[in-house]
Amino acid sequence: MRRTGTRDLAVPFVVIGLTAYVLLRLSYGVIPPLQYVAAVPLAVLTGAEFVAARRVRAAVRHDPRARAMSALVIARCVALGKASSLVGAGMVGAATALLVRVAPDAHDVKVAANDTRVGVVLLAVALALVAAGLLLERAGIDPGSLDDGRRGAPDSRDRT
Repeated sequence: MRRTGTRDLAVPFVVIGLTAYVLLRLSYGVIPPLQYVAAVPLAVLTGAEFVAARRVRAAVRHDPRARAMSALVIARCVALGKASSLVGAGMVGAATALLVRVAPDAHDVKVAANDTRVGVVLLAVALALVAAGLLLERAGIDPGSLDDGRRGAPDSRDRT
């Protein structure tokens, strides 16, 4: 599995963002006002991933105070981080689409003003989820496995 890059995050951002914008243009008038509680599950996941990233990083770097973690658990955390960063990128796209749709009407329409505030909260939480996911993914990488800072480069000690 390779590291998540900018291009990997751009695809869900664009696809979900455009899809959400089209759906909002077609049906915004029939959906109920958005609630702040929509951001709570993402915020909880974000917090858990920041905590997990700290623990995984300590275990991978063999910090003497760290509790031992099995390699399978670390691999699952890396996969969770990768998946979360992609989901977060999609949520950033959806929140951006929401803001593009409702922000121009926020001064005139009370519901649009509420949805703009909720969109800003969703955008902030989604950006934090992307950061937490990337941090968790990279926390599981052994710093000694990279040669000269190049990704995937073979270790010079393995050459005969």
